[in-house]
Amino acid sequence: MKKILVIGAGGQIGTELVLLLESKFGKDAVWASDIKEECPKALKESNYTALNVLDNEKLSSIVKEKGITDIYLLAALLSATAEKDPKFAWKLNMDGLFNVLELAKEGHIKKVFWPSSIAVFGPTTPKTNTPQHTIMEPSTVYGISKQAGEQWCAWYHEKYGVDVRSIRYPGLISYSTLPGGGTTDYAVDIFYHAKHNGEYTSFVNEETTLPMMYMDDAVRATVELMEAPESKIKIRSSYNLGGISFTPEDLKEEIQKQIPSFKISYAPDFRQKIADSWPASINDESAQNDWGWKHEYDLKKLVSVMLENVDTKQMFDK
Repeated sequence: MKKILVIGAGGQIGTELVLLLESKFGKDAVWASDIKEECPKALKESNYTALNVLDNEKLSSIVKEKGITDIYLLAALLSATAEKDPKFAWKLNMDGLFNVLELAKEGHIKKVFWPSSIAVFGPTTPKTNTPQHTIMEPSTVYGISKQAGEQWCAWYHEKYGVDVRSIRYPGLISYSTLPGGGTTDYAVDIFYHAKHNGEYTSFVNEETTLPMMYMDDAVRATVELMEAPESKIKIRSSYNLGGISFTPEDLKEEIQKQIPSFKISYAPDFRQKIADSWPASINDESAQNDWGWKHEYDLKKLVSVMLENVDTKQMFDK
């Protein structure tokens, strides 16, 4: 019987992933965990246990006690936050992965999902239609850790047969959780400000084109990858995942179709340099060919759903 543990369930991806997994496999099959003792409000009806992924003893105990078969390891320090605390970012992003891979190597779990990111690419990577296999010279702590993690995943599969699967996520957009320290988070933040006061100041400039994806597509891709037959998984480092690419100006214009008075100004900060090192669009033909990936949300549909559902009280009424 499948038993799933989602580590880092309180984060941007984790909450919606847990809910999707519960809808697919039932609540009894899914355990959510995060470093906080208190369960996130969105998961109050879910099975929850507090867990620091760096606590290998407790991780191992939970896996064995609950008969966990699949782990989705989402706990990480994101791009902008990691630049401020590089040593801890490396420790969390790497040691957490090692702890999970070792459990799989020892046969305690059957499958591992670990997310990578477009941050593995760098300024020397082809920016347009970035291929699956290409130059990767990341310029951020987050990107360095993700690139290294990809190679460790591939190595554990090659050396020990660990069934580990991964996606290079583009920027992810969701109304369920507040922005969490990523460089692409302007594309989440903007909707709260558009609805709150009709104005937004972007920390990346108007010409910055980045690959993005609505969260429903991202979590669906994650589960589809994990549920695909093992014979279809040809890449054990990480799959490129494409969605839609746009600039802040593109996003502004689409928002203005619903909020005509919306205005945006620009004050690029240190995140601009990070964004400039990343691709503008992603080639995900390998994911399409290997396990049938296809995104559903275009910019128009994404903006419509976000404006309908963002709750400004989450950000402004505290």
